Amino acid sequence: MLRLDRYFKLHRILTTHRYPVSRRRLEEELDCSTSTVKRVINDLRNFGAPIDWDAEQEGYRLRPGEAFELPGLWFNGSELYALLVAQHLLATTEPGLLSDVLQPLRRKIDRTLALAHLGSGELLRRVRILRMAARNPGPHFATIADAALSRKRVLIEYEARGSGETSMREVSPQRLVHYRDNWYLDAWCHRRKALRSFALERIRFTRPRRTAARDISEADLDAHFRGAYGIFGGAPTAVATLRFSRERARWEADEHWHGEQAGRLLEDGRYELTVPYSDDRELLMDILKHGAEVEVVGPMELRKRVGEALRSALDQYRDS
Repeated sequence: MLRLDRYFKLHRILTTHRYPVSRRRLEEELDCSTSTVKRVINDLRNFGAPIDWDAEQEGYRLRPGEAFELPGLWFNGSELYALLVAQHLLATTEPGLLSDVLQPLRRKIDRTLALAHLGSGELLRRVRILRMAARNPGPHFATIADAALSRKRVLIEYEARGSGETSMREVSPQRLVHYRDNWYLDAWCHRRKALRSFALERIRFTRPRRTAARDISEADLDAHFRGAYGIFGGAPTAVATLRFSRERARWEADEHWHGEQAGRLLEDGRYELTVPYSDDRELLMDILKHGAEVEVVGPMELRKRVGEALRSALDQYRDS
């Protein structure tokens, strides 16, 4: 029997018996040794279960007058992943951000994960979430987050990464996005009169406004930011068709590129993937990292851009 099953069964036994239950009875019901019974009881006690040992009747019972219900400890893989990611984000969030609100949440998640599945904190010791290519969100994280939650506009000075140009924008924050280990702001730009995504580390200056933010519906936000590929918003304008080599197909057939992707194994063992996109900058980088293991079938404009990038890279090694 899994330890988690024993938690629930022990809880059911103690809550359905009017009198203390002997250790021997618990060993039989839980199909385990004396030491395991003690360990399971200690685990539940650590989580707040009021379990007492009645010396006179030589049995365990729930303390009279103190109700206790097991929290949601039965998690599937995706739920455990969500809790682990939430715990990781709360542990690495910019210091000082909503600490009064987030710290109690973090403690509750820590306690839940400490008991989930493996018990005694084993899960937290055996799972690592590694950050890669993460950038510091910069000094304006708290200001932007506060504006988003209080539903106020904020004036920002933004330095575009591609051109290096700076501009002043008044924006209505819609939501913070944590994407590929970096923070972005989805916002309505009152200068451009359109939805835009801003990398937090590129914000150079902020000034909160008292003016109420313009609210965009969740459906409209999703339609704009989730339709195309990657962090760039906008309705898809093209569909990329990629063919991966037989060797790389074993990996790519299991990878998630986009919510609207489609894939199929070809007769020769290669894997064909199609993804919608509007701005090809991020897609281009993801294609190039596969080198000779992928071929862009279409559109022709994307195929040409990938070819030019590969030839430019090769030119740097002509003397090798």
